[in-house]
Amino acid sequence: MRFDTPATTNPIDQLKIVGKPTDRIDGPLKTTGTAPFAYEWHDVVPNQAYGYVVGSAIAKGRIASIDLTKARAAPGVLAIVTAENAGKLGKGDWNTAKLLGGPDIQHYHQAIALVVAETFEQARAAAQLVRVDYIRAQGAFDLASAKDSAIVPDGATPDTAVGDFASAFASAPVELDATYTTPDQGHAMMEPHASIAAWDGDKLTLWTSNQMIAWSTGDMAKTLGIPKENIRLISPFIGGGFGGKLFVRSDAVLAVLGARAARRPVKVALARPFMFNNTTHRPATIQRIRIGATRDGKITAIGHESWSGDLPGGGPENAVQQTRLLYAGANRMTATRLAVLDLPEGNAMRAPGEAPGLMALEIAMDEMAEKLDIDPVEFRILNDTQVDPENPDRRFSQRQLVECLRIGAERFGWKTRGVRTGRVREGRWLIGVGVAAGFRNNLLTTSAARVRLDHRGVVTVETDMTDIGTGSYTIIAQTAAEMMGVPLDKVVVRLGDSIFPVSAGSGGQWGANNSTSGVYAACVKLREAVTQKLGFNSAEALFEDGNVRLGSRSVSLAEAAGEAGLVAEDAIEYGNLAKQYQQSTFAAHFVEVGVDVATGEIRVRRMLAVCAAGRILNPKSARSQVIGAMTMGVGAALMEELAVDKRHGFFVNHDLAGYEVPVHADIPHQEVVFLDETDPISSPMKAKGVGELGLCGVGAAIANAVYNASGVRVRDYPVTLDKLLSGLPEI
Repeated sequence: MRFDTPATTNPIDQLKIVGKPTDRIDGPLKTTGTAPFAYEWHDVVPNQAYGYVVGSAIAKGRIASIDLTKARAAPGVLAIVTAENAGKLGKGDWNTAKLLGGPDIQHYHQAIALVVAETFEQARAAAQLVRVDYIRAQGAFDLASAKDSAIVPDGATPDTAVGDFASAFASAPVELDATYTTPDQGHAMMEPHASIAAWDGDKLTLWTSNQMIAWSTGDMAKTLGIPKENIRLISPFIGGGFGGKLFVRSDAVLAVLGARAARRPVKVALARPFMFNNTTHRPATIQRIRIGATRDGKITAIGHESWSGDLPGGGPENAVQQTRLLYAGANRMTATRLAVLDLPEGNAMRAPGEAPGLMALEIAMDEMAEKLDIDPVEFRILNDTQVDPENPDRRFSQRQLVECLRIGAERFGWKTRGVRTGRVREGRWLIGVGVAAGFRNNLLTTSAARVRLDHRGVVTVETDMTDIGTGSYTIIAQTAAEMMGVPLDKVVVRLGDSIFPVSAGSGGQWGANNSTSGVYAACVKLREAVTQKLGFNSAEALFEDGNVRLGSRSVSLAEAAGEAGLVAEDAIEYGNLAKQYQQSTFAAHFVEVGVDVATGEIRVRRMLAVCAAGRILNPKSARSQVIGAMTMGVGAALMEELAVDKRHGFFVNHDLAGYEVPVHADIPHQEVVFLDETDPISSPMKAKGVGELGLCGVGAAIANAVYNASGVRVRDYPVTLDKLLSGLPEI
């Protein structure tokens, strides 16, 4: 199905099932422990052995020698894989560093060996016996030091320029020129990277934890140098990913190589202390923002420059992208620079680009509002735009940022905010509130599905779409049930298998809208097959209550399917609407904090997100996504930071004891409001995405609230108490 004209009325608009708050259909499996995650496919193939990964002890250099003698002689050892005996390996399209290093070392904890043994304990013990001598080389590990050597990255979003930014900024009556930093951050998902690999001749089956099945099947084929058709990748349940599982990682590649070397199935899980340096992370940024405005608050010049670092061949953190679209202003510029760093690979983490970019931009907007003596909510509203500021002929398909801000301000009690900082107090707590806009683009990608109707009237959906805890199973079931006129208990959803049609996958908040649109397209074909078989006019037939009706004639879907059943397959493919209209999602985040006047301790007291993100397919799971994102925003604002050892080039706090994330006691009541919005430009579902929007802007709202409470402006995340103490008012 090609989607190249705006959606009109269709079966989804009935909203009998879609749009209703619905429990997750996979919930019982997960709460009873019967949903198998990647490491838990114990019975799918017999005689599974265990692999344990050995990581590099240096960040840059070469392996001079590797002695496996003692490790090979250890009890239970079946095989040891290194770059010397693994055979020729390619490199996938989606990873920067080699997933099996040696002799050259590209980063700390790069995998350099896999020990395979009968038990996990034997593999782990033998791995400690691997002896490696290194030749250490000088590396670059500090973004601030490497900033001046940063270059325009290949293949990234180019620098942009509209009007004459330099002149407009220099002549602006009111100016802001400030620099902000965000740190390296880790994904810290609950389920570790894990895989089980089994060979059957030249055919490979890989049970793994992966968000993008088709991408990763292709990368595995490229890495191994075998046809894609020889690989089956299975990943129906994923215990969190946040972008860290978008791509094949070392657990998958080494499980495959270990299984080939040991000639039996091998399972590999990355130990938690290994994951932070071995897999990917959100890279640190340095961001300079300049805003010029008239005295009545109209932005005349806005510029955003960002620096980040990655391994050679890697890419930047595109922290400037939201600044191109969020606010009006005739004179604009953005620039992205990339420095070479020898730290572990930087790559996608929930809302890449916008999450750290808004952490800077939305503090800058508050600082500018203060300079202008304008309320921060009103300053944002004053500079709203309904068109792409870089291309005014291109309108937004839907843009309700002003509505988000106004509704949020009313519900949060913004008008009672103390305008002067550090003046509202409850006992020892200084109280402040903050606001920030949220923004994330709506990304469209082809997505396919197969639907089957059997003699019982059961509809089965098959697509390689994944569920990373976001509710994919349920919204796909809701879509099929709505389209075919059956209750949810008559829908079976099968996900995460490369033998199924290729879907959008889970990432970039594109999963829900695109995958359900693919199911919609397949169901349209199935409806046509049913009506054609019955001799009904497909445009007039009604599908409801497990039947198909036309006039006085009604036939059950079970009868229509017959013993042989019916099957249909199709994909959603997008035309030029995305070029004609700017498609984005918007939010307003409001936060109240308390700051201890003596210690600088920060407590988040209230949080509100108001979101405009197209049709909300399942308000219950969508709310869960948003409150989870808001929680992640608390971590980003107040505690999350991968501490870099700038001498030896590794993340020191590489476990969940040293890398702090929010716990229940850190999170207050969270309120989420979804605006009643549909976007017929987006898809036949008239939906968008919301999973990353809920994070975008939260960090800045918290930082702005801390400033309102304490009078201390912190521009370097995380906002920790040591950055507040010297500026707190006298007790």
